[in-house]
Amino acid sequence: MAVLSKIRERSMFLIIIIGLALFAFVLDPSTLGDFFNSSKVNEIGEINGESISRQEFAAELEAYKQQAGNRVSEMQASKTVWDNMVRKKIYQNQLSEAGITVGEADVWAEVINAPSVNSNPQFQNEAGLFDEAKFKQFLADTKENNPQMWGAWSNYMNQIRDNAERNTYNNLVTAGLGSSLKEGEFQYFTDNTKLNAQFVYVPYTSIADSLVSVSKEEIASYIKENSNDFKVEESRDISYVKFDITATEEDENAIKAELYGIIEDFKNITNDVEFLSENDSDTSIDDNFKFENAVNKTVASAIFSGVKGDVFGPYKDQGFFKISKITSVAKMPDSAKASHILIPFIGAQRVAPDVTRTEDEAKKLADSLLNVVKRRGSKFASLAKEFSSDKGSAEKGGTYDWFNYNRMTPAFRDFAFEGKKGDIGVVKTPFGFHVIKVDGQKNNQTVVKLATFGRKIVASETTENAVFQKAEQFALATSKDKKFFAIAKENKYVTKPAIGLKVLDENVPGLGNERQIVSWAFGNDTKPGDFKRFDLEGSHVVAFVTAKTEKGLMSAAKATNRVKPTLINEKKAKLIADKFNGSALQDIAKENNTSVRNGNGVTLKSPTLSGAGSEPKVVGAMFNAELNKVYKNIEGNRGVYAFTVTNKELPTALPNYEAARKSISDARKNKTFVMYEAIKKASEIEDNRSSLYVGN
Repeated sequence: MAVLSKIRERSMFLIIIIGLALFAFVLDPSTLGDFFNSSKVNEIGEINGESISRQEFAAELEAYKQQAGNRVSEMQASKTVWDNMVRKKIYQNQLSEAGITVGEADVWAEVINAPSVNSNPQFQNEAGLFDEAKFKQFLADTKENNPQMWGAWSNYMNQIRDNAERNTYNNLVTAGLGSSLKEGEFQYFTDNTKLNAQFVYVPYTSIADSLVSVSKEEIASYIKENSNDFKVEESRDISYVKFDITATEEDENAIKAELYGIIEDFKNITNDVEFLSENDSDTSIDDNFKFENAVNKTVASAIFSGVKGDVFGPYKDQGFFKISKITSVAKMPDSAKASHILIPFIGAQRVAPDVTRTEDEAKKLADSLLNVVKRRGSKFASLAKEFSSDKGSAEKGGTYDWFNYNRMTPAFRDFAFEGKKGDIGVVKTPFGFHVIKVDGQKNNQTVVKLATFGRKIVASETTENAVFQKAEQFALATSKDKKFFAIAKENKYVTKPAIGLKVLDENVPGLGNERQIVSWAFGNDTKPGDFKRFDLEGSHVVAFVTAKTEKGLMSAAKATNRVKPTLINEKKAKLIADKFNGSALQDIAKENNTSVRNGNGVTLKSPTLSGAGSEPKVVGAMFNAELNKVYKNIEGNRGVYAFTVTNKELPTALPNYEAARKSISDARKNKTFVMYEAIKKASEIEDNRSSLYVGN
């Protein structure tokens, strides 16, 4: 009874589910099985019959994004993860078919032989030797007590396994890709045989394009015959009008008026940081000295003629209106020369893994070195080589040659520029403690510190509303008449195309990363003729779908520009061939109002014919031709040829061809990427990631 009760309670739910399934069946009977097959819903792709679940892909994607931080976009991360998963499964499949397994022992051997593991003092015994038991205990403790670190170690070991599988397969294949001395000999003679020939060349351009016609049917037939060259992914073409939200002249005048209104208060205030904060400045205090060439040219001359407390502006600078007050005036060299000894500590930036000293220990060592070099300056270079962790300068005795004010980290810079030649001291920076000696200064000049109040030049609310209204009116007019281009032209709006957008693209030409527009264009309900307004950062865009391309062969219309020149040249070649009737080159040349040309020292390695250009097909035909025999109607890249090979000069035979053989062998063994691409092309790969990213 309890079971029947539950069925009655959920009868409506069951009716809805069955109804939806039957509705799907009416539309497409093949979907009924898929509807109840949860694996279909859960799949993101398939590689050689092995499915990739959404959960598996999502986990890999999240791990990669955490590792990459903010350096990659969502679509970039998705592509990288998918490519890695495809590569991994393809190699695993190849190894499986070959009966080869990369086991735990193989992975473990790779891990413990890595320098970052076996050279780490944490995993060494009292004798300074790697202790495998210590490392195992570390991993066990990490797994138990530090899930985040254990996750990193797990990813590292998985990566080791993936690399081992890839390398094992590549090594097995490349081991069989040697070459013989006979191949080396053949390659040597092929590359270095020189041909002398006479030829007649009639370019395709000698016949006007207007004399040759190519039909759509011929283009379609060519595409079908060469289908591998014209396979295309699903894509969309859109056009759009962009309405930029930019400040008007009235907006700029209002911003300047605001700044004029606070100049007197800015002059009289003593706490500049507080003033900028209380008045919501869009720029913050810059406590660095500035040379005249680093200040906006509009006000530089006036500022460097002023005194402490003077205020200048408003002036326009890098998208802001600014007013600047002189807070300090000094004399300073524009370049300095210094030597240093860097003593890092645990936690400092760019610190090496083997650094174990604390901050206090580093300070004591730096002070000790300072005392030594103060007593005996001649020891600075040798101490730098012995103690400094900055290996680049340590090799030169700690010396940094002439550098400008903005090159060094602030504390180092201030010591070198605000002190004087000969000063020695200890300075702390994010990289550790530096024992610094100022070796030289030059070009002393006036410098200033400025407190600058800035207001970003942005459109007012009134301007934003006006731009929005303009974009909305255009969208409404388009929805009413469906005449996107006509209405744009009538209003003198510039329409911009974005051709061939792919389903996982995120960049729209002219707009940048606007994934939302691509997602909309590929939506299940979006079709050619549809449009939508998008509110972007700093602009509004009205986008219009102009074409939809399904996966398969490129359409004749889209392939016309690519195929038509080839078909035109083929037809021209036949017309030219009709005038190649003579049996001698001189007769053929006369018939075509041209001359017989000479090609001397021609090789397959450099297949260029004088006066004609690069013609590998024609030179290839020459290489296999009989001497002094006339060959006609040879179609090249630029025209039709007739030729006679007058001499074939073979290179001097070598005692052996080991160098050529080795060159061929090495070239083959460096083709692992080409090998992978060939295997990938032969694999059955179904990529359904678009279902995650396309809006409906």
